Amino acid sequence: MAAAGDEPETVEVTLRAVGPSRPTTLRLPPLLSVAELRRRVSRDRRLSATEEVRLHLVLRGRTLPHQDDAHVSLRDGDTLIVAVAPKPPAKHLRDDDDEEEEEEELKFKIPHTTTWWKRKIFMFLRDKLRLPDIILMVLFSLSMKAWIIIAMWFLFAPIAQNYGLGPLYILGTGFLIILLNLGRRQQGDVSAYSIFNEDFRELPGTLNADRIDRDIRAGQF
Repeated sequence: MAAAGDEPETVEVTLRAVGPSRPTTLRLPPLLSVAELRRRVSRDRRLSATEEVRLHLVLRGRTLPHQDDAHVSLRDGDTLIVAVAPKPPAKHLRDDDDEEEEEEELKFKIPHTTTWWKRKIFMFLRDKLRLPDIILMVLFSLSMKAWIIIAMWFLFAPIAQNYGLGPLYILGTGFLIILLNLGRRQQGDVSAYSIFNEDFRELPGTLNADRIDRDIRAGQF
C-alpha cells in the first residue's frame, strides 16, 4: 500500500482499438470516473472532440456507461476495448429520409389542373377529416357522370324497396355493371372463347378434344 504523500497506486491497462492499429498500454488509477477514463483514453489515442463524443469503451465484455458520475474499478492487466462510432451519414443520404420521400411519393395527389373548388374539398377531406388515401383516390377518380349515376341509384333504391323489388334492384345493378364493363374488341382481336370468334376460330395452342384426337392419329402420343 502506498504511503501518505506518495503518488497514488496505478495499474497497467491495455488499450485495444477496433481496427488495424496496434494495442497500447496506459497506467491509470484503479478507481476513477468513466468521464475521466474517456478523457485519458482520448488523449492517449489523440482523438478530436467530436470523436470523443462517439467513443465507446468495453471492459470485461461490458460497455461502460456515458454518465459523468459513473465510476469504474480497474485491475492490473485489464484490457480495454476502444471503439469510435462512425459519423452518421448526411441528412440527404439517410435511409429514414428516403423512406419519408417514398411515402410522400406514394400519397395520393390531385392534378395541378384541378379546379379550385375540387382542391378545396380535397384539402378539407385530407387535412380536416383525415380520410385515408385509398378513399380519396376513389372519390376523386370518379367523373361527374359517375357521381350522377351513383346519386340516382341511391335515389331510386328506397322506391324499389317500397315496391318489394330491392333484391331485383341489386341484382339488376350487378348485371348492368358487368355489361357496361365488357368493353369492345378492336379490329383483329380474337376472343379466348372460340364461340365468339368468326368461324369459331381458336387461339393457337388451345388444347381440346379435337386437338388430342389429331395428335393421337398423328402418332404424337
